[in-house]
Amino acid sequence: MDKQILLEGIDLLEFFGVNNSKIELIKRLFPKINITARGHALFIQGEPKEIKAFEKKFALLLDHYFQFNILTEEIINELMASGISTLEENGSNEPDIIVFGNSGKPVRARTPNQRRLVEANAKSDLIFAIGPAGTGKTYTAIALAVRALKNKEIRKIILSRPAVEAGENLGFLPGDLKDKIDPYLQPLYDALQDMIPAKKLEEFMKDGTIQIAPLAFMRGRTLSNAYVILDEAQNTTVNQLKMFLTRMGMNAKFIITGDITQIDLPRKSNSGLVQALKILKGIKSISTIYFDKKDIVRHKLVRDIVEAYDKHADEHAHTKTDVKE
Repeated sequence: MDKQILLEGIDLLEFFGVNNSKIELIKRLFPKINITARGHALFIQGEPKEIKAFEKKFALLLDHYFQFNILTEEIINELMASGISTLEENGSNEPDIIVFGNSGKPVRARTPNQRRLVEANAKSDLIFAIGPAGTGKTYTAIALAVRALKNKEIRKIILSRPAVEAGENLGFLPGDLKDKIDPYLQPLYDALQDMIPAKKLEEFMKDGTIQIAPLAFMRGRTLSNAYVILDEAQNTTVNQLKMFLTRMGMNAKFIITGDITQIDLPRKSNSGLVQALKILKGIKSISTIYFDKKDIVRHKLVRDIVEAYDKHADEHAHTKTDVKE
């Protein structure tokens, strides 16, 4: 089968690369078809199934180029390297891309449980994402929120955390309340800064389109037409999480993330997240996704660290002895 794709309105040097380096990369990613570039046209030869899969992927490159006027080899790998077999296995016409970040780099679901979170987002308005640090549960949730805002599915994004620190105290930090709180909320800012241009993010923060606030600031509000993410929910009390859950208004999506193995509440306090998972377990319209060590996408040492602590916890449970720090 022969196919021709016309590349109208494209800077060929930017798209193909110096000495055709980018088109050569594309050829290597699709070895089962023959690709020839002649001026503003691509000529493709191969099996119909292979060509069809290539066209779907190549359309993503074109869309990206026309949106950002740039195409790097890293982006080509991100958009196309999952290959034909991945499309066939998933029965999908699109890779696991959630949204495009500032530089045009795709933010995608990279692990099975991140994909389950994306799937749950399509069917549930309330989702619990539970798992250890580094599994991308909060980052994926924020990417879904940014996508919903860009698609005008909601009017605002609200991100929150309970003001409980891992061995620290807000009262000892310098400055006013905002100065004390901002460092604790910094991971949420970091994720947004990856996905929204700085100037636009500043505008969104000023006009209230994006709000980042401690959980206590949610009391008394009804959150409608919003994508709401509560991070570090293992550090909510029972009453706090109940208060948060009952803030849900019309056309609202809630994602609650947490790690039930890292509870920083005072020893006598019960985690609202642990209790909520038990109480709400039987409600079918609520989705719960459990992340694990296989989902860790940070430095490879993070997985080893998590495994070491899990092993220590198991040994501690079996021996019933306390280890003094």
